[in-house]
Amino acid sequence: MFEIAPSILSADFTKLADEIAAVESGGAKVLHVDVMDGHFVPNITIGLPVVKSLRKATKLTIDTHLMIEEPSRYAVQFVEAGADMVSVHVEADVHLQRTLVAIKEAGAKAGIAINPGTPLSSLEEALPYADFVLLMSVNPGFGGQSFIPTSVDKLRRLKKMIDDRGLSTRIEIDGGIDAGNIAEIVRSGAEIIVAGSAVYGRGNPAEAVRELIDKGTAWA
Repeated sequence: MFEIAPSILSADFTKLADEIAAVESGGAKVLHVDVMDGHFVPNITIGLPVVKSLRKATKLTIDTHLMIEEPSRYAVQFVEAGADMVSVHVEADVHLQRTLVAIKEAGAKAGIAINPGTPLSSLEEALPYADFVLLMSVNPGFGGQSFIPTSVDKLRRLKKMIDDRGLSTRIEIDGGIDAGNIAEIVRSGAEIIVAGSAVYGRGNPAEAVRELIDKGTAWA
């Protein structure tokens, strides 16, 4: 079964508590939080204080995606702030295995995020230490981008890599996913579907989440 993880990057921050309550009422189980530092990606978003506030405001699983340089310096701090899942980029962490272990020892699920242009071979050594892989289907840094079509093949190959190794690693995917392509994405192996504009850009976040769930199960 797959889960919808609305990205608050696309939410209205002037009424964030209401925006979170809306997606929860629509059936979302995970809340996706994009942390950007203006260095690893060309944008700056939110940090530890917001994650701490989110933890007080919701019981949803908080999924924190660190799009930052030197993620090993901050990953455990995000767990301590209340994150249940923390992903770090394979492109940003030269000691990836160590960081994944530290996240897990701190009490959260540890994930590897990978950019569209990065080959799956870069995951091979650290994959057994990851609870999930966050496959980027757009280049990270901005919301509202179009899905990169070749991501479907990459998703299928990642699923095969995990299955061939007998691992229980889950697959999360983020970028350009909407009601028109979610069925194929779920069918190809994704288990956590991040959606920003498709949820918060249509006027009714609760209904948008319900539609994505319906469309995602249509292929079964």
